[in-house]
Amino acid sequence: MVPEKYKKGLWIAVISFIGNILLFILKFWAGLVTGSVALMADAWHTVSDSVSTIIVMISMKISAVPADEEHPYGHQRAETIAAMFIGFFLLIVAFEFGKNAIERFIAHKQVDYGWIGIWVTGVSILVKMAMAEISIRQGKILSSEALVADGWHHRSDAISSIIILAGIFVNPFVWWTDSFMAFVLALYIVYMAFDIIRKAINPLMGRNVSEEEKKRILKIGKKIYKGELFVHHLHKHQYGDHTEMTFHIILPEKMTLKESSALTRKMFKKIKEETGIIATIHIDTESKYIKEGPGGNQ
Repeated sequence: MVPEKYKKGLWIAVISFIGNILLFILKFWAGLVTGSVALMADAWHTVSDSVSTIIVMISMKISAVPADEEHPYGHQRAETIAAMFIGFFLLIVAFEFGKNAIERFIAHKQVDYGWIGIWVTGVSILVKMAMAEISIRQGKILSSEALVADGWHHRSDAISSIIILAGIFVNPFVWWTDSFMAFVLALYIVYMAFDIIRKAINPLMGRNVSEEEKKRILKIGKKIYKGELFVHHLHKHQYGDHTEMTFHIILPEKMTLKESSALTRKMFKKIKEETGIIATIHIDTESKYIKEGPGGNQ
């Protein structure tokens, strides 16, 4: 059975792909008619969105494959890898934008957009902002890193169109406006690309459990165990929207194995219900805590 997350994500990706292709045709036509290098570059930027959307569709299909013997935690990190590819692809786009901006500035090229350029750019801004909003919002709901990254790619295209629209109105008075705007856009895309790559790398490298998460786990534990509860050595492992966490709890030495096992089973169930996290709980005794400290020996 195909997961609901994959079905919804795939539909969003397909709609994005069709929208990108239609916008590419429109922008490319406008670039040919007006002779605008900026519109042609913007058209190819839209093609880059199509490539990223294809990556998203492929990654979501891979992520939908259930866990198996070789991949016990599933295949959801495929989306994280796809987000990294999109980030690096954006860096390439930014480099091309920056290079073209410098070349146009050196050549003293001034663009003549005309009303066609204004109309096409305006339509592109509205469509891309709508696509970005849908992809980012649904990506967060579905916990899809690749879908969120694709949404930011849509937003970068919308921002590039806004910069071009501003350049259309200022360009008749300042010849280098188009080159300047293109260079600023390139810098923005570089920033956005590094942000996407950073967010994708963090789960792969492994992030420390935040103080807020520690307090939440301790609060859940205190609902189950009414005595003084010590929680330490928390480690988190992220696999897409699947999270595994291991930690130690300190219990009285006089507690029987049966009692401690029942306690940890209740904690496991409660943590999963309230956070969705799959917990592995290691039990330490009070005597070990007193002798070695809350960290103990690994």
